[in-house]
Amino acid sequence: MSKFRQQHMTIKWHEISQDDPDNPAVSSLLSEKASLVGRVGLMFLASGAGAYRVRAAMNKLSRALNITCNANIGIKSLEYTCFDGKESYTNALSNVTTGVNTGKLQYLEVFCDGFTERADRYSIDDFHRMLDTINASGSNYNKLQLCLAAGSACAAFAFLLGADWLEMIFAFFAAAAGFFIRKTLLERKITLFANVFAAVLTSCLVYLFLVMFMGRFMMTDEDFGAGYICSILFLIPGFPLITGGIDIAKLDLRSGIERIVYAFLVTVVAAVTCAFTVLLLEYAPQEFDTFTLSYPVKLMLRFVMSFIGVYGFSMLFNSPAKMAMTAGLIGAVANSVKLLITDAGFSANMAAFVGAFLAGLLATAIKGFVGIYPRITLTVPSIVIMVPGMFLYKGIHFVTSGNYTSGFEWLCKALVIIMALPMGLVFSRILTDKNFRISS
Repeated sequence: MSKFRQQHMTIKWHEISQDDPDNPAVSSLLSEKASLVGRVGLMFLASGAGAYRVRAAMNKLSRALNITCNANIGIKSLEYTCFDGKESYTNALSNVTTGVNTGKLQYLEVFCDGFTERADRYSIDDFHRMLDTINASGSNYNKLQLCLAAGSACAAFAFLLGADWLEMIFAFFAAAAGFFIRKTLLERKITLFANVFAAVLTSCLVYLFLVMFMGRFMMTDEDFGAGYICSILFLIPGFPLITGGIDIAKLDLRSGIERIVYAFLVTVVAAVTCAFTVLLLEYAPQEFDTFTLSYPVKLMLRFVMSFIGVYGFSMLFNSPAKMAMTAGLIGAVANSVKLLITDAGFSANMAAFVGAFLAGLLATAIKGFVGIYPRITLTVPSIVIMVPGMFLYKGIHFVTSGNYTSGFEWLCKALVIIMALPMGLVFSRILTDKNFRISS
């Protein structure tokens, strides 16, 4: 049996820098300065930041170190060149995989904000040790809490899509089980396609088992299967979809396209697995049965469920409690307004644009009052709940079963909403952020 050999070799950052506390970072060699700038960019990238934010962080360090940096950024790799007026240093770095960690993004933001005043007091090796501490920071939540968060978010999604209380309960347990499998496989470094496949298969089987069990227990022919797609919505790749759209708006085409392709791959694997599983068990996507609620009660429940959904997803992104609560409140307001606009008869893409635009404005307005949070840690989680995961999965289900007309109709509905969401965030950023508004 051959020995496992790691494909991405570990970079030994402390071997690049000299352990000399009397030599401040601003006086270090260009190669040492460049290694620090590249490592910070790579850590931002590994935590889910888009190309604009990664470049901004690298530029902030470069200015403090009296060098110039030019970077080409993808979803998990970057190539960059640093200049100091006399020589240049070029490097290429890559992460093992991509993911989202908003808690780590916050730590990195604090590191960058305080870097300028420390650059002439600490050595490059000191800064690498600080980054070691950030890199070693664990999850803010244990596995049980994350499973409950995934289940709660999917149950909230189910309500907002029209499910009744039984379908919400089924979605909760099925999503929690699926997330447990995905998290376990990720801890063992199992590759993307395999962990997505296993998670979706688990969620679908648990949901359909609960439906069949309830049918026998209640001795009813009522079909609760309409909500099974809700049980896999924790796999919606909302973060790369939205940050990819923002990158494209800033003409960071490489990063934007790579993120959207990654999101497309996750969605296709999840949807095809779901479709084949339920086809074998003779299920198909259906519309939810309508149930009557007074409009004021519906508005209140929409707000509550939107908050629960966004808070749950923020936990999955490793947001600290205060950050998750802030994103939850922004998302609850923005999604409630979006649903109100839909109720008024406006198109779904217009409602999505307004909801995302409002989320961006709210995040900007309260950002200074709640702490040093990167804007992306508030805006993107707050609108992930608006990503039309149900439409995407329905569309791919119908395409895989040969019903191309219905499939492309659902996919087109999803596409216009997906395009509207990053556009809403982009225009709110253009309105409120001069650095983002001006091309330079």
